[in-house]
Amino acid sequence: MLMIAPAPVIEVGDRLRLDIKFVEGMRIQQAHWPSRICCALRRGAQAIPFGREYDRSELPFDLLLLDPGEELGPKHLEGHDLIYAGGDDFHCLGLTDHLRPGQKIVYVIEYTHETRMQILRLDRDLGFLRRLRGGIWLMQQEKRRKQAFRAASALQANGYPAQELYGPMCADTLLYLDGRMTPELFATEAEMAEREARRAAGGPLRLIFSGRLEAMKGAQDLLPVAQRLMERGVDFTLDIFGTGALEAAIVSGLQGLRDPNRVRLHKPVDFETGLVPFTRQQADVFLGCHRQADPSCTYIEAMGCGVAIAGYDNRMWQLLNAEAKAGWDTPLGQPVMLADRIADLAQDPAAITRHSRNAWEFSRAHGFLPEFRRRMEHLARVAGIDLLPTAA
Repeated sequence: MLMIAPAPVIEVGDRLRLDIKFVEGMRIQQAHWPSRICCALRRGAQAIPFGREYDRSELPFDLLLLDPGEELGPKHLEGHDLIYAGGDDFHCLGLTDHLRPGQKIVYVIEYTHETRMQILRLDRDLGFLRRLRGGIWLMQQEKRRKQAFRAASALQANGYPAQELYGPMCADTLLYLDGRMTPELFATEAEMAEREARRAAGGPLRLIFSGRLEAMKGAQDLLPVAQRLMERGVDFTLDIFGTGALEAAIVSGLQGLRDPNRVRLHKPVDFETGLVPFTRQQADVFLGCHRQADPSCTYIEAMGCGVAIAGYDNRMWQLLNAEAKAGWDTPLGQPVMLADRIADLAQDPAAITRHSRNAWEFSRAHGFLPEFRRRMEHLARVAGIDLLPTAA
């Protein structure tokens, strides 16, 4: 199998700097697969914050390095029976033209065309002409993407919007929900019960947001939500974890709040040792201001920590919540309406408990291991092979 992945890589002499999570994920994937996997990565990364240096001999997979703009062609596919490629990567969209008899290709897709256009519109640094050219280019790539999916052997769709749009184009499509929640990371029954008792006894409603502080994640709406809650007289706290282009604006805006001490901005912390324990023990509701319908793993991860979600009704959260009954959705881009919904919830701890329990149960059924296993079984079926017994 040749896997064309979006992970960053930096050459450091004879060694390679790679993201630790990526390497460990590949180690698990290789343990399932009966033959050596070759992974293609593109040069060009400037930094890898959570990375380390490896010798090639340490890696549990073979590695093919591509230049930043290098086009993929028959020479790259030579000797591989199954190609596993990202449908979000426009470099991969012409691969179906280069397949030889017997070769199969499976695409994995996350973003829809609507989401890409939303991201383009939210980029404040682009002028009208650049935004227009960008929109035309995205439309051209979308045409190529649909052609590739129709010619593919199979498709794996991350999230409901991708499944809804692209699933009908391929006869063999698997829906999955991506996330990093392994068994030891889920909230415990004791933690759930402790939070429920605390909410029943009163006290501040503890809100949390984690993610990139960017317009596409709705970070510009965090302080307006907080301000409205203060106007409504809600007893709450809001902990914000992340960094990004809007960080300076948030720092500046904090001092303009009626009670700035209710909102705390944290630097990014390690997911497993920092964010997950904090969410499990010190949060009641996740504030989901996402303006676009990408399949953010934040939803499943917050739910796995046992917190309900109050968010905008982007297509991903709308469809996910219809399945999970894990929270509430309000009109997109309306922070006052979102805050008013949260203000009502602050008076109804039993409702928060019901939705938090639903969130917890749904996330545990869609944790990293069961979703990963389903994806590997799908790939094996397409390839016509059996996974290794160690994966059982």
